[in-house]
Amino acid sequence: MEKRVDACRGCLLGLAVGDAMGHTVDGKDWQEIQEDYGPNGLLGYDLANGQAAASAYTQVVAFVSNGLLMGVTRGKPELYLRYINLSLREWARAQYFPRDPEKSYCWVAKIPQMRVRACKDSRMLDALRIDTPGTMDRPTNRASTPGGLPGAVAVGLACDGRALCRENAMLLGAQCVALTHGNVETFLCGGVVAAVIASVAQDTSKPLKAHFEGAITQLTECFGTQYPQAQELADSLRRSIHCAEALAREPREVMEKYCCDTAAQCLSAAMYASLVCQEDFDSAMILAVNHSGRSAAVGALVGAVLGTQMGAQALPEFYLECLEPAPVLEELATDLALGSPTAGLFDDDWDQKYVQGLPLRP
Repeated sequence: MEKRVDACRGCLLGLAVGDAMGHTVDGKDWQEIQEDYGPNGLLGYDLANGQAAASAYTQVVAFVSNGLLMGVTRGKPELYLRYINLSLREWARAQYFPRDPEKSYCWVAKIPQMRVRACKDSRMLDALRIDTPGTMDRPTNRASTPGGLPGAVAVGLACDGRALCRENAMLLGAQCVALTHGNVETFLCGGVVAAVIASVAQDTSKPLKAHFEGAITQLTECFGTQYPQAQELADSLRRSIHCAEALAREPREVMEKYCCDTAAQCLSAAMYASLVCQEDFDSAMILAVNHSGRSAAVGALVGAVLGTQMGAQALPEFYLECLEPAPVLEELATDLALGSPTAGLFDDDWDQKYVQGLPLRP
């Protein structure tokens, strides 16, 4: 259990590290990054008041984790998606009205840095304001941006092999992303992300390539018949794996070729960067954010994957000591790893967080 706790903490902290580092240069092209930070680009946090702040990707993974734990507490896996939607809607409200809410379902809504207006994806927020949630068959929009992928990371961590098995995690990951992003390739990426994180968390000793290949195979088995895009996405992700093995070109040049605008492009780039730098978290972060496009999304995905495999204890301390949302993410990760308290026992802290929706008192 201790190993699983370390993997879950590493996942959420790694995601936040990549997000906090990447959002500084998010949306810029490579030339602009070089003009701002030198020929080698951004090599660490660009701190504000000594803190590395969270952006929307970290907020989304925190709220979805909170929602999943509300479902775990009530022992109803069939309602996980409903709780995810509830938590995302609460996050969206906080983006418009950042003051401390009098009543909240999610305890993370009471944490100031989780209410900061950080989301640049207006279509994602618009989707969460609609009463009827988006589904894979009835999307609310056709957005292809990567804003929903952090929610799939939380789904992967919630996969414990019991209430939520790996096969169901892929489906739930896709459904989670489809709540806000109705592009087929995009919500299929959510399924892959959930399957990868679930696989890595359950066996951190297995080679990263094997986790990726297993998730890609599962993608075509689960969705290949229903969605032709599944095979196209699988082929694209396999090319990333092959490219990482071949090392025929300089890695930073390869990252630039991905463009990193859509969810599929960001996931392909994240797989490539994770494989090329899988032994060195610091090098992986630098490669993951120094390119044109959505640097925060790629950084968050690479950080989540490598953080899960390495564990929180292996992450460089200089990344964590000034990471503003670290305490909240560690608490959520521990709760995801341990699950709801044993049936028949009452846990006042757990009840306060996942029944009353209130953070623990300092």
